Amino acid sequence: MQIVEEYLKKYKKENLPDVRPGDTVRVYEKFFDGKKERVQVFEGVVIARKHGEEIGATITVRKVISGVGVEKTFPLYSPAVEKIEIVKRAKVRRAKLYYLRRLLSKKMRLKRKEFKEAIVEEVEEKPEKEEKQKETEKEKEGAEVAEQGDALS
Repeated sequence: MQIVEEYLKKYKKENLPDVRPGDTVRVYEKFFDGKKERVQVFEGVVIARKHGEEIGATITVRKVISGVGVEKTFPLYSPAVEKIEIVKRAKVRRAKLYYLRRLLSKKMRLKRKEFKEAIVEEVEEKPEKEEKQKETEKEKEGAEVAEQGDALS
């Protein structure tokens, strides 16, 4: 069994994001067009993830094109999958979102959940807000001192 695991280790990708059902993802897939190698992007909602972290792990991505639902299943560790980007993350309460197949596109929208990248941006903006608050506090203190000076005169 160890021999098989060691053999499969070299095919596992290390830089895969934590893809979950409800995520809107962009999957970059390589394919051959004649002699040329091209990359095609498929963006949609992950409705299922199967087989956990093993070498045969897959995700099923669904999107609606011209009113027709299209689903593609991507093997995560396939050399044809160049990269996966998480665009949005939604709050879901199911492991498999097969019920989205029956819904119309307007009802299919999932509740959005804050994504880590957005939180990082907020943390970077906070020091600026704190500086503005300190400046306004200093201005208020200066105004109070001026008022006290006027009252003493």
